[in-house]
Amino acid sequence: MTSLVNYVVEDSIATLTMDDGKVNVLSPQMLGELGAALDRAEQDAGVVVLTGRNGRFSGGFDLAILQGGGQAAIDMLDTGFALAERLLRYPKPVVAACNGHAIAMAAFLLNSVDYRIAAAGAFRITANEVMLGLTMPLAAVEICRQRLTPAHFHRAVSLAEVYSPQEAVAAGFLDEVVAPAELATAARARATALLALDPAAHAATKIRTRHQALSALAAARAADNAELQRQLVGGA
Repeated sequence: MTSLVNYVVEDSIATLTMDDGKVNVLSPQMLGELGAALDRAEQDAGVVVLTGRNGRFSGGFDLAILQGGGQAAIDMLDTGFALAERLLRYPKPVVAACNGHAIAMAAFLLNSVDYRIAAAGAFRITANEVMLGLTMPLAAVEICRQRLTPAHFHRAVSLAEVYSPQEAVAAGFLDEVVAPAELATAARARATALLALDPAAHAATKIRTRHQALSALAAARAADNAELQRQLVGGA
C-alpha cells in the first residue's frame, strides 16, 4: 500500500506532508498515517509542521465512504474528529502550512493546530457541509466555535461561506498568508521560533487554555456517535 503521508525530521522539526496524488482526502488510511506520524513526532521532534501537496491542503473526508454510509462512515468521521481533538491537546507546537484548498474536515484541522500559515491564491477555505445537505456534526461546531471569530462563526458553520486565504485570516481559520513560494520558508521559520518555548509550560498551558473547548468537543463526539448509531440501527 502506497504511503499517503511523508514524514521528515530536520533540526527537531517534523514535517508531515499529505499527498495522495489527488485532493488529499482524509480517508481512513490518511487519518491512520497522520496519527502514526504524530506518534513518531511526539518522540523525536520539538515542533510539527503539517502540510499538503501543491494546491491542495486537503479536500476533507472521503466522500465515497461518507455517501456509502454505515459503520465505515461513522468510524471515519469519529477518527477524523479524534485527530482534531488530539491536535488540540498535542503536547508539541503544531504549525499548519496550508498550500491550497482546505475543505470541510481539513478546515477543522486548521482550527485545531497552534499556528496556521497559508499560501496566497485562488484557494477555498470552507466548511461546506450545509451546502452538501449535511447537518454540521456537533464536534465540528465545537471545533469552529473555539477558533473562529464571533462575526464569522455563524457565516462559516451555518451558511457554508467560502473564504479566500486572506479572508480566512479575518474569519479565524488562518493566522497569516504569504506568497506561495515563501510558504515552506515561513512555516519553517515559525516552527524554529516555537522551538524556543519551554516544552512543559507549552503543553500545560495549551491544556489550560483549551480545557473548556476540549470538554465540549469530547461531549460532542459522544453525542454525534450516539446519534449516528441510532440512525444506523433505525435504517437497518
